[in-house]
Amino acid sequence: MGFDREGIMLDEAILKNKKKSNHSKTTADGITRAVLFVPGLLSASIVAFILFFVAERGIAPFLTAKYGDLAVNIGRFLTGTTWFAPPNTYGILFIVLNTVYIVVWAASIAVPVGVLSALFIVKIAPKTIGSALSYAIELLAAVPSIVFGVFGLGVITKAVAQFAEWFGTQTAGGISTLSTILVLALMIFPTIAILSITAIRAVDLNLEKNSLALGASKMQTYFKITLSSAKSGIFAGIILGIGRAFGEATAVSMVAGNAGSGPTFDLFATTRTLTSTMLLGLKETEGIDYDIRFSVGVVLIFLIIASNAILNYVKRKVGRYSV
Repeated sequence: MGFDREGIMLDEAILKNKKKSNHSKTTADGITRAVLFVPGLLSASIVAFILFFVAERGIAPFLTAKYGDLAVNIGRFLTGTTWFAPPNTYGILFIVLNTVYIVVWAASIAVPVGVLSALFIVKIAPKTIGSALSYAIELLAAVPSIVFGVFGLGVITKAVAQFAEWFGTQTAGGISTLSTILVLALMIFPTIAILSITAIRAVDLNLEKNSLALGASKMQTYFKITLSSAKSGIFAGIILGIGRAFGEATAVSMVAGNAGSGPTFDLFATTRTLTSTMLLGLKETEGIDYDIRFSVGVVLIFLIIASNAILNYVKRKVGRYSV
């Protein structure tokens, strides 16, 4: 009986310790959730506030209650092919088309170069060379937008102007759609490359070893196994890069030329994007010409949301049918 009492007491002590431990863990988890909830709520609140502010100012130009007969016609605004015609007609359709055209071209250059560079750095290059290239890309990602703009204006536009002469075409000193595409591609390349490097490094090496053991070559393994396994991180880099391309204003304004009408599909002609339109009109602090820039911002937000949705859809399809 004494042995039984001691055993029961021991079991009770162990049970009490477990309850205390579980209670401590539950309390710690609750505190952690509460602490993390605050910055999460703050971030969401800031985003919501920005969206509300932009939407409120963006809707104002179409309200007769504020601008009376000067209120902008929303139908002409969304379908117009000329940015401004007196007295108060604004059109944005051609700017949207220009923006999408430029971003698609920039992404078609930056995405393959960024992903293949990441694959080379992680899997093919010697360690010292790979580390040096990775560090150089990280430095490139830290370069401010204005520096890209100055570089584009001083170097890329001159190269484009010379390139246009080979085709017997004149440009506005190289300021053109092609210059804008090249500047944006250069800007989003490091973002895509860095996240792709991180994603490729996270791939389980056993997957590659199994592929090699089944007779696949290294290149087949890298392209069919490694990149497929790293697709989530790679697409995250692509989404962030394209988001930056859509939202870049300073560098684009310096090399685009800001054409008054369009759309512009000629690579050597001047163009206009949503962000450059917003930037050039913010010198005013009030009035319809100021508020209409926020209307452009609303369209830009919807465009970014749509592009993210499309890319996420493509990512799911790639994940479903990848080998």
